[in-house]
Amino acid sequence: MARSAKPAGAPDPLLTETLRRCRGAFVSIGLFSLVINLLMLASPLYMLQVYDRVLGSGRTETLLMLTLMLGAALLTMAVLDTLRSALAVRMGGWFHETLGPELLRMGLRARLGGRGGGGQAFRDLGQVQGFMSTQGMTAFFDFPWTPFFIAVTWLLHPLLGMIALGAALLLLALSLGNELATRRLLRSANDKQITGNALAEATVDNAEVVRAMGMSGTMVGLWQSQNAATQVDLMRASERGSFFTGSAKFLRFFAQSLMLGAGAFLVIRGETSPGAMIAGSILLGRALAPVDLAMSAWKNFAGARLAYGRLKQLVADFPREPERTSLPAPKGGLKVKHLTVLGPNGPLLARVSFEIAPGEVVAVIGPSAAGKSTLCRAIVGLTKPTSGTILIDGMRIDHWDPDDLGPHIGYLPQEVGLFAGTVRRNIARMTDAPAEEVVAAARRARMHDMIAQLPQGYDTQLGDRGAGLSGGQRQRVGLARAVFGSPALIVLDEPNANLDQSGEAALSAAILELKEAGATLLIVGHRPSTLAQSDKVLLLQGGMVQAFGPRQEVLGKMREAKVAAEVTAPSESEEAAHDQRTETLTNTEQAR
Repeated sequence: MARSAKPAGAPDPLLTETLRRCRGAFVSIGLFSLVINLLMLASPLYMLQVYDRVLGSGRTETLLMLTLMLGAALLTMAVLDTLRSALAVRMGGWFHETLGPELLRMGLRARLGGRGGGGQAFRDLGQVQGFMSTQGMTAFFDFPWTPFFIAVTWLLHPLLGMIALGAALLLLALSLGNELATRRLLRSANDKQITGNALAEATVDNAEVVRAMGMSGTMVGLWQSQNAATQVDLMRASERGSFFTGSAKFLRFFAQSLMLGAGAFLVIRGETSPGAMIAGSILLGRALAPVDLAMSAWKNFAGARLAYGRLKQLVADFPREPERTSLPAPKGGLKVKHLTVLGPNGPLLARVSFEIAPGEVVAVIGPSAAGKSTLCRAIVGLTKPTSGTILIDGMRIDHWDPDDLGPHIGYLPQEVGLFAGTVRRNIARMTDAPAEEVVAAARRARMHDMIAQLPQGYDTQLGDRGAGLSGGQRQRVGLARAVFGSPALIVLDEPNANLDQSGEAALSAAILELKEAGATLLIVGHRPSTLAQSDKVLLLQGGMVQAFGPRQEVLGKMREAKVAAEVTAPSESEEAAHDQRTETLTNTEQAR
C-alpha cells in the first residue's frame, strides 16, 4: 500500500531522519569518549604518585604496580579510541550508503529541471562523510570534557586551575575569531570552486567540440580565471587562519610552560608537591587538546557544514517523491490535453491537444523550434508541463511511478547517451537481462548483424558516452535500447538523423515490425521513410498544433497550402513593387 504524500511545504525528513537513525552511534561514541577521558587521568595520577610517594618511599614494588596499572589503563584507552574511530568510520559509510540513492534521484531531477551540478550532491555527501570519519568530529565529543580537566587542575591548586581556565578561554576566543575571519572567504571559495568544477566537467564532456574547433585555449583560460579567483579566496582564508592557528600554538606551548613555572613556584613556597606540578602540566595539555584539534580541523568542519547546507537545500527543492499505487501495464493509449510548457523566453508548447490510440504510429513534423523535442520530453516525463495533462491509458502520467512506467516506455533522444559498459548491458538498460531478450531487441532494431561485426560482439566494451562507436552505430544501439522489453509506447526523436541509406531502411523495417506488434509510436522526422510508416501526422509550428489527423489528409492540406502560397507570392511581389514605385515618385515630386 502506498504511503501518503508529504504535505506541500512541509520539510522533507530525509536528512533529519537519517541523522536520527545515527543517534545510537552518536551515543556510543559519547560513551567511549566518557571512558577515554576518564582514563586520561591515569597519566597525571601516575606522575603524582611517583613523585610524591615512590620517590619518597623508595618502594620499587609500588612503582611496578603503578606502572602495570598505568599500562592497563592506557591499553584500554587505546582500544576504546580505536573502536571509537572505527565506529565513526562505519557511521560515515552508512550515512553515505543511506543517502546516496535518494540524492542520486534528486540529482537527476535537478538536472532535468534545468539546474546543473546534480553531481555536486555526491561531492557534498563525500565531504560530510569525510568529516564524520575523522578525528575532527571526535574532537567535538572530547570538547565538553575540557571543564572537567580544568576542575581537576583547580583541585591541585587554584592558581594552576586559573592558568588552565585562562588558557582555555583564550584558545576558545581564538577559535571563534578564526571562524569569524574565514567564514565568508571559505564560503566564497567553495562556491567558486563548484563553478570551476562544473566548467571543467562541461569542457571534458564536450571534448570533441572543444578540440575540433580550437576552443581548448579558451576553455582552459576560463577555468584558469575561475580557479585563480578561488585560490585568491583560499589563500586569504589560509593567511587569516594561519594567524589564529599560530597564535593558538604559541598560547598552548606558553601555557604549558607557564603551568610548570607556576607549579615550581608553588613547590618552592611549599604550597604544592612536585607531583602536582607535573600532573597539572599533563592535565592542561589534555584540557586544551580538544580545542586545539577542533581548531586545526576547523576548515574541514566549515566545508562539511557548507556541504550539509547545500544538501538540505537540494532536499528542500527536490523532496522525495511519494510512493504511488502500482498500476497495470499500459497498452499505449496516449491523450494530450491543452499541454503548455513555458520556457525562459516564452512558451515552448501552447495548448497542444491530440489523442493516439494503442498501436498507432504518429509522425511529428514541423520547422525548427516548433516544440517537437519538448513534446517528446513531456510525454516521457522529462519535462514538467506548466499546464495541461498527459494521460497514458486514461491515467495522468504523474500518477505513475517512474520506475514502474519506465520499462513500458521506449525513448530515443536526439543525443543518444550511452554508458561505459558492454553493448549488451547498454541495450538491456544496464540490467543483467537474459541474452535472448537482448538479442531480440537488437534484431527488432535491425542491428544484430552490425553487432556481429564488432570485436567482441555483444560483449564489446564501450567507453563513456558510447566511445568506440560511430554516430550512426550509437543511434542504432539507442534504438535497440528503446525497443528492449517490447514497450507499449515508443517515442523516437529524429531517429534517422545519423543514419545512412541502409540504416534508414533498417529503421523503416523496425518501425513496421513494431507497428505490427501493436506498439504505439511517436516519431519526429521529415524524411519520406518516416512519414510512409505513419497512420497520422501531427504538424507543430511555434509550439502550436497546426494540423493533426490521418496522414493523407494532413499531407494533402499541406500541399494545398504550399500551392496557394506559390500562387499568392507573385501577386504580393507585384503589389509591393507597385507600392515602392509610387512611394519613389511621391518622394521625387516632394523633392522638386
